[in-house]
Amino acid sequence: MNKNIRESEAASLDNAVLSLLGRHVSVRKFRQDPVSEEQLAAIIGAAQMASTSSNVQAYSVIAVTDPALKLELAALAGNQAYVAECPVFLVWCADLYRLREAAKPHLNGAASYEDSTENFIIATVDTALAAQNAAVAAESLGLGIVYIGGIRNKIAEAAERLGLPELVYPLFGMCLGYPDQTPGLRPRLPLPAVLHHNRYDAEETVRQVEKYDSMMSDYLRKRTGGAKDTPWSAIMAGRLAEPIRLHMKDFLQGKGFMRR
Repeated sequence: MNKNIRESEAASLDNAVLSLLGRHVSVRKFRQDPVSEEQLAAIIGAAQMASTSSNVQAYSVIAVTDPALKLELAALAGNQAYVAECPVFLVWCADLYRLREAAKPHLNGAASYEDSTENFIIATVDTALAAQNAAVAAESLGLGIVYIGGIRNKIAEAAERLGLPELVYPLFGMCLGYPDQTPGLRPRLPLPAVLHHNRYDAEETVRQVEKYDSMMSDYLRKRTGGAKDTPWSAIMAGRLAEPIRLHMKDFLQGKGFMRR
């Protein structure tokens, strides 16, 4: 269980929800047992109960079960085999198309701002909140998940394969199925690194990163039998130094997002 949640439970906060959240791991190997339609409906129903800005509900989910399409999406997402191998691959899409079409008959030619940056943020946040509800619901049913940001590697091709109209973009994918592995828990940042009281504490953030570097180095040494011990900050530096998905701004604006 996540160390921060363990510490909370030590203060007499002990319930099934915290326990489930504290056991979350990303699963990349799945059994071929199918996910039933009833399970899928329950998971997406739980997703729909996530908080949403002004009840806009600016997301759609595409459940991909066609083996050929999963293979295509796996290739587009960086040849991640588990995209093709999982029973269901959910593509979580930020969706302002539905909002625009629903509002159009009522606007009577008035200006419409579905292409604003604020509405893009609303759609993106709504989608992420719904997806995390779905992840928790799936794990409560004994299923496992892993998020796939690689769907944005070749996002235009993925959007075309999925038939996404203007004002809809794939934010991430999610592999869904019964786990065929038991991954270990990865340490998270210490609680004081992310929880600030009344104002942001920049100095404490730096101190906590130093502690986390030590934690992650120990974790990697144990996980790899001493072959790796790269601190978290060095791993993150490598990530920042890489120009990742610089096509995203042009793609999003081409889809009708963030034009003002």
